[in-house]
Amino acid sequence: MIELEQDGEVFVLTMAAGENRWNTTFVREFDAALDQVAASSGPAALLTRSADAKFFSNGLDLAWAGYGEQPPGDRNVFGAEFMALAGRLITLEVPTVCAVNGHGFGAGFMIALCHDERHMRADRGYLCANEIELGMTIPDAELALFRHKLPAAAFHQSVVLARRWGGADALAAGVVQATASLDELASRAFERARQLAPLAGNREAIRTMKKRLYGENAVLNSPHGAAWLLQHAAH
Repeated sequence: MIELEQDGEVFVLTMAAGENRWNTTFVREFDAALDQVAASSGPAALLTRSADAKFFSNGLDLAWAGYGEQPPGDRNVFGAEFMALAGRLITLEVPTVCAVNGHGFGAGFMIALCHDERHMRADRGYLCANEIELGMTIPDAELALFRHKLPAAAFHQSVVLARRWGGADALAAGVVQATASLDELASRAFERARQLAPLAGNREAIRTMKKRLYGENAVLNSPHGAAWLLQHAAH
């Protein structure tokens, strides 16, 4: 499901499960990959991408969630573990970049926002918080994440109106930081991750800055930031 390799100072995490829908097994494999990144030292960056040309991540694994009494993996803890993973990713002690090569819906959009930068395919694919289309509301922790990461107008359009952001619109609205053709997306995102890797030469500094932005008693969110809320969503 999750593949991790290191290319110089860049850790490349590839989601390789088709539409990359989220279930507990997927969460745990992603988290285990972050363990390896965190165990490294010196300059480093994380690049997250998908092996599927059409989907970055298509949200919750609905078939698994509705599987009956005993789906594979532990369904009862999925919410808490997914939120904790998101909180960890947004405060990871190395720069993080994701290459959004296709659709990112619901949880997929959320995970993309947990990265420091998002690079998106210019000609195909949407980022969308589609919960309201499904008759669902967005939890406070996820709202805090969206509010921190999106400009005000894009925030409202995303969480209330379920706007589908294509590459050009996402770039213009500040939802993503760069766009590229599919042929160039991976290499450009990798190069950006490589450029940012030296910032992790001092892991404590980058960890502290992210915690101040997104953690407990966060500077930009009173009383707590998105990461703290995500990690304590089940408490």
